[in-house]
Amino acid sequence: MTQQRSLETQREEFGRRRFLAMPLAGTIAWLACAVAGALMDSRNAAIFIFIATGMIVYLGIFLSKLTGENFTDKNRPKNEFDRLFFYGAAMAILVYSIAIPFFLKDHTSLPLTVGILTGLMWMPLSWIIQHWIGLFHTLVRTALVVVTWYALPDHRFIAVPLVIVVIYIVTIAVLESRWRKVNSAT
Repeated sequence: MTQQRSLETQREEFGRRRFLAMPLAGTIAWLACAVAGALMDSRNAAIFIFIATGMIVYLGIFLSKLTGENFTDKNRPKNEFDRLFFYGAAMAILVYSIAIPFFLKDHTSLPLTVGILTGLMWMPLSWIIQHWIGLFHTLVRTALVVVTWYALPDHRFIAVPLVIVVIYIVTIAVLESRWRKVNSAT
């Protein structure tokens, strides 16, 4: 029989994680979207965004084995905050129900809608780990994606993904610094 851990204990355990695999996966996917935007016509680049962002979770699972996070480890104790984060991710994915109809009306809307919706799951992470980086990621990403989408209408499939890549790079640096600090104190 396993011992019941308090929510506070589970939150502390969750907060000591590295959180590197998924932002690395997002960086790779959105960088690939920028390259596709530079090499493909906008309709094909839009389809590429669907494919690349749909693969982030699978790429993250693969990368988690390299970063030591190993998402598929069956021996890790269950954590309620994993469930909460999953619900946040599922909520963000459901926003595709808004992105798809707009895409069907105007395919150039896709960098805007998917660029914002795939960043929403960072907000609950910020609350769980009690750190500002998730709020920064979501809010700055949303603002810059909107500004870039309007400012560079002829380059939406390149500029918006590059903005997201830059936000990811900042996020990764902050998360790695946070992880080192949190785990050096224990």
